[in-house]
Amino acid sequence: MNGKATIRRILVANRGEIARRVFRTCRRLGIDAAAVYSDADADEPFAREASAAVHLGGSEPSASYLDIGKTVAAARAAGADAVHPGYGFLAENADFAAACREAGLIFIGPPTEAMRAMGSKAEAKAIAAGAGVPVLMARAAADGTGLREAAEEVGFPLLVKASAGGGGKGMRIVREAGELEEATRAAGREAVSAFGDGTLLLERFLERPRHIEVQVMADRRGNVGFLFERECSVQRRYQKVIEEAPSPAVNDDLRERLGAAAVALARAASYEGAGTAEFLVEEDGSFWFLEMNARLQVEHPVTEAVTGLDLVELQIRSAEGADLSPVLESARRRGMRGHAIEARLYAEDPARGFLPQTGTLHRLEFPEGLRVDAGPESGSQISVFYDPLVAKAISWAEDRAGAARKLASGLRAARIHGLTTNRELLARILEHEDFAAGRADTGWLDRQDAARLGGPLAEGEDLEAMATAASLAGQAERRAQAKVLAAVPSGYRNNPSGLIYDRYRFGEREIKVGYQMREDGATVEIDGEARPQAELLEAAPHRVRLRWRGVDRIFQVAQAGDRRFVDTAVAYATLTLLPRLPVAEAEAETGSLHSPMPGKILRVEATAGQQVEAGEPLVVLEAMKMEHTISAPRSGVVASVNITPGDQVEANQLLAVLGQDVGDGLVVA
Repeated sequence: MNGKATIRRILVANRGEIARRVFRTCRRLGIDAAAVYSDADADEPFAREASAAVHLGGSEPSASYLDIGKTVAAARAAGADAVHPGYGFLAENADFAAACREAGLIFIGPPTEAMRAMGSKAEAKAIAAGAGVPVLMARAAADGTGLREAAEEVGFPLLVKASAGGGGKGMRIVREAGELEEATRAAGREAVSAFGDGTLLLERFLERPRHIEVQVMADRRGNVGFLFERECSVQRRYQKVIEEAPSPAVNDDLRERLGAAAVALARAASYEGAGTAEFLVEEDGSFWFLEMNARLQVEHPVTEAVTGLDLVELQIRSAEGADLSPVLESARRRGMRGHAIEARLYAEDPARGFLPQTGTLHRLEFPEGLRVDAGPESGSQISVFYDPLVAKAISWAEDRAGAARKLASGLRAARIHGLTTNRELLARILEHEDFAAGRADTGWLDRQDAARLGGPLAEGEDLEAMATAASLAGQAERRAQAKVLAAVPSGYRNNPSGLIYDRYRFGEREIKVGYQMREDGATVEIDGEARPQAELLEAAPHRVRLRWRGVDRIFQVAQAGDRRFVDTAVAYATLTLLPRLPVAEAEAETGSLHSPMPGKILRVEATAGQQVEAGEPLVVLEAMKMEHTISAPRSGVVASVNITPGDQVEANQLLAVLGQDVGDGLVVA
């Protein structure tokens, strides 16, 4: 489309936090915003916030957000004159961009030809090399002999990666030839599931580079500029975890060289709109082009924080045909102000191999002072069908240390109830001496003890104080709900000789809290030992004030079923209330292996009667667009296999049974 256009209604062809993020800019600009949603997202906030929403049907991405025909039809039905693809799903799909334009819709993104070129990592590398940008050795991943020959040409170690997407999906490190075939199969399956395209690339692998990306912006008049860099080196399995701007490793000279390379690439591709050129940077300042993302990035808020610009607005203005040169020139003159850091909060358990978590997010609240881009809200469901990203928390401060401290504190002060998340891992990364010194490379987090970094914050007396607060809040709630004798203290007896007991489980620990209410407070004991340091100052159903070792502390307490969520200004814990009286429990078969989450069985690696060794893969499960291997916890014999490839399984469903010498449990890699 040539000339200028005025966009009045945008269909956001995406979901969750990016849909809500685009809506915010649309509201500010006076542009109407419409949404599409799947069966699983019918009750999600983004579907309710839009002025119009079109039901795509289905829950699997292939039947909803990846369906080009349905999405284009939805845009026309909603009366949209433009489509914003967000990121992920169809955001970098050139066929989708072409279909939108053929339907008379403005696609808020680069031209179809540029998107097609940048969407292919192989073609993007060729364009980069032609523009004089340094590139790593890479070859297309063919089948059979061609695959082995391509790998030998690239050399080991190498990286198998999806050509059509990013976000860590469809990526595997291969250190020797024997790992190549399985790595390409697994990466290809993930690529098809996440992006609808199983094309793979083999690329030279650098052991300890930094991941630096440059934000570019271009208009239709040929103006191209870069809005500085972001550092994304803190990653796990190529999934970015912490991002920041500016990079602590980039000086003015390197910044200009990276920016010039990104602009040269964008010009060579006749690029328009927002894009990100990603580079691997070595310690000596040499850098290599990695890929170009022809869309908005998940981490774009840190660039907005240090430049004061709204990148979604610039995308829209570019699509309308506006001249962006004044904005780009002004931003370059001003430079970056302060420092911004983003942390990706996921529903996952770092202590259990980052196992994704699904279910109800009972509460999601952050303290003031952070920018929070979130898809769900209190009461939302985290579904098995999509990425388990809960929110992006972004801090800004005058310097890097201040931004890190502010973000770590804000994560701990948040109230996140219902699901295990990686927030403690995020906070401890921000406080780690290596991060503080700017020493993290792309493999740094994978070399850490993630179970320790992401383990529980509450322990020792902090945990005892939280368990005490949970019990005292519980008794206050029971008194508040009492129909008779509400003024009588909880547990009152004519002969006050005994305490009331609650038992909680917290990880591997069981805590027994005993308490007896008195007119002037309460008597408390933990695991049978008196705690005279605990003085009750106030107890209400959801708020307890304790003086613990002479320090007054406030505990916020919430409950859902048998779980008690206890929050303070600096710590938090989820306690499971155990039955007061013994309950007969059904005995599971010895060696039972259960599904850790809902998902689809991809492969069954063992058969009944087979001898297996500890750690040997038994079942491969697909959930949240990633593969999870369920392995034998010990050596033994497979007694039975209860599933077949293609089966959909629920959480805790019995998958297989091992002989008694194996024992209970499973390992998820």
